[in-house]
Amino acid sequence: MDTQTALFQQHRPRLFGLAYRMLGAPADAEDVLHDAWLRWHAQDTAALDDPEAWLVTVTTRLALDRLRRAKTEREHYTGPWLPEPLVPDAEHPEAELERDETINLSFLLLLERLSPEERAAFLLHEVFDYSHAEAATILGIAEDACRQRVHRAKARLREGRPRFSVDAQAQRRMLERFVDAMAQPSLDKLRALFAEDAIQISDGGGVVRATLRPLYGADRLARLYLQIARNLGRYRPRYELTTLNGAPALLMWTGDTLSSVIWAECEGDRITAMHGLRHPGKLARLLAVTKSQASTSLH
Repeated sequence: MDTQTALFQQHRPRLFGLAYRMLGAPADAEDVLHDAWLRWHAQDTAALDDPEAWLVTVTTRLALDRLRRAKTEREHYTGPWLPEPLVPDAEHPEAELERDETINLSFLLLLERLSPEERAAFLLHEVFDYSHAEAATILGIAEDACRQRVHRAKARLREGRPRFSVDAQAQRRMLERFVDAMAQPSLDKLRALFAEDAIQISDGGGVVRATLRPLYGADRLARLYLQIARNLGRYRPRYELTTLNGAPALLMWTGDTLSSVIWAECEGDRITAMHGLRHPGKLARLLAVTKSQASTSLH
């Protein structure tokens, strides 16, 4: 491996972690790194004072351009959009988890509240520990402007923060209770799982059946899952409790088909949010999960 390639590979985990947190889709992050590599390969790297800074700057700006386009595309997306989980592998094991929480799927969804510019500034400063001056240089803006973007981002994220839990044990326990309730469903048993103001978000992308808008309230969620349990009964679905992006998640199989990935946010002994990823294109990469990491089979 030549020196230029070795240097890129040295920084690749950090670059991928940045691009993935920006975009919420592994394939998009890989595309950004491919473009960054092409620019790096054409660069006279011997003339660079700080190769890492150059790579982070190029990756950030490429991801920012792609995110701006993605934001426009997501306005026309059928139903809610959810981020796509990582499949940990030898090339990017959990994308350099500086802080587990910032790779969590619920946190990535929370980042969707931000404008692309706020998201980039927030990630550089709060997650990757660049100073306001350094982040401003990477983004090509004034330091005061960068500081304002970070401040606005933190304020927006605080608005959604009360619904976001990172208690992995509580999440795992509630997902196990959910599986038990789905195995022998009743309205009362399902309703007892959810907080009064719980929310359900499902991403089918218009390709498979899914709720086209968020649903609110314990009663509505209990009735939804009771109907799902009854509809699925003859297919005898199989659940696997696993870890995705540093947090517990359920894989639901019907036969040999991975039909959905489910993760929850919790407060105490109640689920405050349920997320169901059903888009077949997003699930395709996760078919390798059972080979790449151990899962606990439930029912």
